[in-house]
Amino acid sequence: MGWLIAASLTDAVRATEPPVEFQVELDVALQELSPDYCWFHPRVASVPELGTDGNPLVVLTLQKHLGASDHYSGLYYMTSKDLGQTWTKPVLPKQLEWRQGEDLETVGVCDVTPGWHARSERILAIGTQLRYNEAGVQLMDKSRSYDAAYSVYDPKTDAWTSWRMLGMPMGNDGQFHHIAPGCVQWLVQDDGSILLPLYYQGPDGGSYSVTVVHASFDGTTMKYMRHGDELRLNEVRGLVEPSLTRFEGKYYLTLRNDVRGYVTSSDDGLHFEAIKPWTFDDGSELGSYNTQQHWVTHSDGLFLSYTRRGANNDHIVRNRAPLFVARVDVEQMTVLRATEKVLIPERGVMLGNFGVATVNRHESWVTDSEFITDGKSHQRGADGSTFIARLKWSQPNHRAK
Repeated sequence: MGWLIAASLTDAVRATEPPVEFQVELDVALQELSPDYCWFHPRVASVPELGTDGNPLVVLTLQKHLGASDHYSGLYYMTSKDLGQTWTKPVLPKQLEWRQGEDLETVGVCDVTPGWHARSERILAIGTQLRYNEAGVQLMDKSRSYDAAYSVYDPKTDAWTSWRMLGMPMGNDGQFHHIAPGCVQWLVQDDGSILLPLYYQGPDGGSYSVTVVHASFDGTTMKYMRHGDELRLNEVRGLVEPSLTRFEGKYYLTLRNDVRGYVTSSDDGLHFEAIKPWTFDDGSELGSYNTQQHWVTHSDGLFLSYTRRGANNDHIVRNRAPLFVARVDVEQMTVLRATEKVLIPERGVMLGNFGVATVNRHESWVTDSEFITDGKSHQRGADGSTFIARLKWSQPNHRAK
């Protein structure tokens, strides 16, 4: 009874508080133009109190997008001890470089998302292992040409482990022939276990489906334990690049599709309601298509970051700029149009695959890079910048521990 009274009082106090607001500050962590590559997939994780003056140590992972489509280098990283005011230069550890496969192909890991695992005091970086031929074209001729890979970073020794595989079973009739936790947001549960959304495909190809894997992690080894519902959509390539968050005791999953984005919710992070298209609160489609959406989660509000049509941006491939953020109505699972703000502006080129992270109680960061493949700045202003859009909260974010 006492707990129920306390919970009711907490809810009553929260209802009288103004909704959490934020200001956006845009910084550049790295700027480079090269005819051979552009920087891609910038995402951060923060380690509490290992920076200067009580700040976290922030680790930013990123890769070079090379000449062929979706052809990526090994995983580089940069660090900052002063909340992004200064950064080390990108470094490629030998443990995260390409390696040679059994058939002399190149094996790499891309679409990586790092995150802090407090119980083990390690950063866990999860991505998709894939295979390339000499021209940088992805090879899909073998089982697990896509596979779930992870590396572990010890911030106290500044050391990474080599890539290891999750070891997920093949499933019924080889349904998990290819599995890809690429560009996803994953969660650490209170017991230290991992909820990892991924997309998968059977041996006969066809549309991708999505599930959430429950895995253990002891600071060294990640092990598959079970997986949840299998979400399907037989439309173009199906469902890919899922991202998961938890807000006020409930789980929310956003999903990429070639035609439109989708969303669903769950009580346990494994079993989900039927998916529904993302819409604004006025009933119109969000307009985000063929690209990912990610959650920005504050203890007092849930937000979605995305790109969309209808922003005077038809000259941008897939309308992938500017990058927006808006509050989510969690009851209706819609985006509140009136709250939409630009996080990263459109400067003549599309923005690449982006990331979102809680950095401390006062800031969440959205990170992205401008996609320039010819090494020349654009007349509208794009110059190969890797951006940090800082959401500076009006109230402390108690999700940050």
